[in-house]
Parts: sequence; C-alpha cells; structure tokens
Amino acid sequence: MTEIYPTIAQCAIVATAFKVLLFPAYKSTDFEVHRNWLAITNSLSPWEWYYEKTSEWTLDYPPFFAYFEWTLSQVAKLVDPAMLRVYNLEYDSWQTVYFQRFTVIITEFALLYTLQLFVESSHGVTRRAAQAAAISIFLSPGLLIIDHIHFQYNGAMYGVLILSLVLARQRSGLLASGFVFAALLCMKHIYLYLAPAYFVYLLRTYCLSPKSIFRIQFLNCLKLASGILGIFGLAFGPFAIKGQIPQILSRLFPFSRGLCHAYWAPNVWAMYSFVDRVSIVVAPRLGLPIKMEAVNSVTRGLVGDTAFAVLPEITPRMCFALTLLFQVIPLVKLFFRPNWDAFIGAVTLCGYSSFLFGWHVHEKAILLVIIPFSLIALKDRRHLSAFRPLAVSGHVSLFPLLYTPAEFPIKTVYTIFWLVLFLMVFDRMAPASNRTRFFLFDRFTILYIAISIPLIVYCSLLHPIIFGKSYEFLPLMFMSSYSAVGVVGSWIGFMVVYFTS
Repeated sequence: MTEIYPTIAQCAIVATAFKVLLFPAYKSTDFEVHRNWLAITNSLSPWEWYYEKTSEWTLDYPPFFAYFEWTLSQVAKLVDPAMLRVYNLEYDSWQTVYFQRFTVIITEFALLYTLQLFVESSHGVTRRAAQAAAISIFLSPGLLIIDHIHFQYNGAMYGVLILSLVLARQRSGLLASGFVFAALLCMKHIYLYLAPAYFVYLLRTYCLSPKSIFRIQFLNCLKLASGILGIFGLAFGPFAIKGQIPQILSRLFPFSRGLCHAYWAPNVWAMYSFVDRVSIVVAPRLGLPIKMEAVNSVTRGLVGDTAFAVLPEITPRMCFALTLLFQVIPLVKLFFRPNWDAFIGAVTLCGYSSFLFGWHVHEKAILLVIIPFSLIALKDRRHLSAFRPLAVSGHVSLFPLLYTPAEFPIKTVYTIFWLVLFLMVFDRMAPASNRTRFFLFDRFTILYIAISIPLIVYCSLLHPIIFGKSYEFLPLMFMSSYSAVGVVGSWIGFMVVYFTS
C-alpha cells in the first residue's frame, strides 16, 4: 500500500524533539501530585495508598493508575531515590524533573501506536483523511499544554481509549474493545463519562442478535460480563478484601467540591456564573434580591460549595439529571442504528454532555470531546463545521493553565499554527455532504474565530498593563465565557448533524 507523507512516525520524531526542549518549562502542582504518587506507591504497602495524606495531593485515581505509578517508581529509584520519599514534599531536583518529563514522552507512544492502528483500519479515500486526523491528535496543543508543560499522562490514556474505539470498528474486536475500555476505567475514572455509549453499542452489536433486538446472545453476554468483572476484580478486588472500597470511592468522587473549578471550565455553568456576575449589577434596578455573602465569591469552586448571588443554586442532582438527559438523546439513535460512525458520534456527545453539565468539571476534560470528535471530523463538511468552533474554543480555554510570561509565546504561537494548519487541511480534505449545510452556523464560526485573537491579546497582554494585579479574575471569566459559547455552539451544531445524518 502506498505510504502517505508525512507519516505519523515522522511527525512524532519532530514533535518529540520539540517536547524535549520544553523540559525546563513551567510545571504545575500536578508535577508534585505525580511525584508524590510515585513516592506513595513505592514506599508504602498498597493498603496504605488510599489513606496516606502527608501531602495534600493524595492518591485519587483508580488502582490501575496506582500500579502504573508503582511501575514508574521502579525506574525512578535508579534515577534519584530522594523523589520517592513521602515526606520529601515539593522535591524537584533536575533529575526528578527530567525523569518525569521523559516518562510522559515514552508513555505517549501508546497514543502513537493506536493512532497508526486507526489509520490502518481506514481504507481508500478515508485513509488520507484518517492520517490527517491522527497527526492532528498527536500534535494537539491540548496534549502539549496539559501533558508536556502543565504535566499529566493524558496521551497514554487517550491511546488506550483510541485502541478501544478502533477495536470496536470490526465485529471481531467488540469483546476486546469492551475489555480495553474497562481497563481504562480502572486507570482514570473520568472516562465513566463515555461509558453509556459503550454500554449501548456493545449491548446492541454484541449482546443482542443483529437480526432482532429481542434475541439475546447469552454466551456473548456471559463472556463480556465475566471479562469486565474480572478486570474490575483485578483492579479493586485486593482492596475489597481489605474493606477499603468506601475509602477509595471517597477519594475518586469528592462531591464536597463546588460546582465550578477555581478556573471555570468553559461549559454551561461558566455561562450561568457569568450571568450571575452580571446580574449583581442589574439586580438592584430590577428589584431582585442579592445574597451578599456570595458577592465576593468570584473564584468559587476551589474548595467548598458554590454560591450564586442572584441566580438559583445548582445541586449535584441537577447536574446528574441534565447530564443523563442529554446523553440519553443520542443513545436512542445509537441503539437503533448501531454503526461505528454513530458510536463515535455518541461517544463524542456523551463527552459533550458530561463536560457541559457535569459537577466540578476541569477545563482539561475538554479533550474527552475533542479527541473522539477528531476521528470523524472529516466525514463531511457538516461534521467539520461543527468541529471548528470546538477546536478553537477547546484549545483557547486551556491557555489560563499556563499563566507565566515565558510560556505565553509557546502556547499562543503553537496553538495558532496548529489551528491554521489543520483547519485549512481539514477544509480541503472534507468531502461535500449530501445534505444542506447551515449558512448561519458557518457565519457564526467565522465570527467566533475572528474574536479569539483580540480576546487572547487583551487577556494575556493588555489586562495586566491596564489594571496591574487588580481584577485578576476578569480575564479568566472572559476567556472561560468566550470558550463556553464556542463549546455550546459546537455541541448544538453537532447534535443537529448527528440526528440528520
């Protein structure tokens, strides 16, 4: 088969060289989080992992990720044993920094491998489009900002997710797809957001007969259920024997946190919070009551409960109900039309719903939407028109994660270059749709993208010059609210595309 250039491997070599240059760059508290987890898993017995609280950055990922950290720690002790001391808080020798940065690059090769599998599973004209999508994911500004500067291991885990999605493309891979996704849930529980789409798709294509939904394939059900239970048993079983499941669950699901994160993730609640802030000014003229204790709570959500000054309070139950409602809607179509494209669309829409309506959502969770959507963004021009505002808003919303001046040119130039390059390439490669495109939505996208540049300039450069250290939350509020408009607009556009395709 003719090779398509540039290959994913060629792009990976160049990208890796660039990422190595970022080793001395800014690192967030997540760097200390993972250093502490290396120390916990290496120095203590597994029965102490989820009780240890010397550091405020306690272990709050499922057991498979703890085993992953333990594996890394076996190499870490050869590099700098001091990083593995639990009481050695905030330890960041250059050996520790370089080791942890290097492990992100090495483990990200899981993503490289599965993206190559995705390309190889595509045929004909779609293969070239699949390669463009795969390269765009591997070079994603989101992964660069979150993993290689801010510091996390998302690349490796999205590699596992894409492996699961690719396996689901063939009927022979459905069982393995379910097992791989179950293992992913035991690594990072945020992927539970996508689980409803997997449940419906595997139920319809593997557990029920293709000829009739009323004919159950009991052997397939047994194999799938026993395999998934076995994987969860391997992860959680030893802790269940010790009676530690309640403690683990309290770490994984800390509902005591507020509705919004310290920096509002660009979702419906960011828009709701923005309206609440504006309402404080308008309310006295309209005779609306104001809760004075909430007026100064502009950075709500870091800890404790979220408080609104004018608008009604939002509860976890409301978030759960809205999330479930907007997940069920696309799942109905998936149940009755269980093909792979519909499955990826449903996974994407489950990610949208959880991100837009979830409780205490982190801005980094936008990758749950961007990455699966990228796999089908080039299906036709209607899909691409819904993807564009997401690509802009999702990546721009990550800028506040890197607030130091040295990283401003890196995040800005790299993201703009990626957006210009790939949106132009996607625009040339996406085939015309056999259905009518939305004229107003296309114009909204153009206007939305045009606004992004002056907004970035103001929030990153002009605001500190004009106001100094005053109104520090204002740029964050503008950035988050702007990004929320793009994500919500993209979600509405893709919902229409999904149900009319």
